[in-house]
Amino acid sequence: MNSNEIRGWRRSFSVRPGPWPALLAILAIVLLAGCASSDSSALSPQQTSTSDLAGAKEVDPAMRERVSRALGRDPDEETLRDALKQQPDNVDAAIPLARSLLARKCPDEALEVLDTVLSAAPGDLRALNAKGVVLDHEGRHQEAQALYREALATQPANPMLRNNLKLSLALEGKAEPATASSQPQTNGQHALARSK
Repeated sequence: MNSNEIRGWRRSFSVRPGPWPALLAILAIVLLAGCASSDSSALSPQQTSTSDLAGAKEVDPAMRERVSRALGRDPDEETLRDALKQQPDNVDAAIPLARSLLARKCPDEALEVLDTVLSAAPGDLRALNAKGVVLDHEGRHQEAQALYREALATQPANPMLRNNLKLSLALEGKAEPATASSQPQTNGQHALARSK
């Protein structure tokens, strides 16, 4: 390519005086004006007014998930809460919910959930154990030990309950006389996972 061809090529792509620069400026202003619109609801189709939510008979699951995340809740927590509303004695929903609440550092809410289940299903071994674990987690070892003993009165050979009682005693700095059948499991975990 020689120098004359290069100059000709450059001229064909250069901006020529005329209406084009003015039209481009107007187009840019129109586009920017659309972005600066005072109608903020046009910016996010996901926004819903509070009054619309209050009147809704059922909340969209995607909306529920966004609200849950905004509140720091796991969407599964809401599902578990709904299950407990329908069946207050649902231990299978209460234990994972209590575990989730404990992980979020909400032990009082976890205890409230377990108390509700225990009022609907008094003496449920798994719920008693789960509440004991939460109490141990909060340093309320004597209350936890009372629950473990209450549950052990029903099922004295239950290894989960025996192990958690021994762990609770160890956390408090006490020891209970050990028998061959009451040796604690030594996996080092003391969590609601044992309540399964």
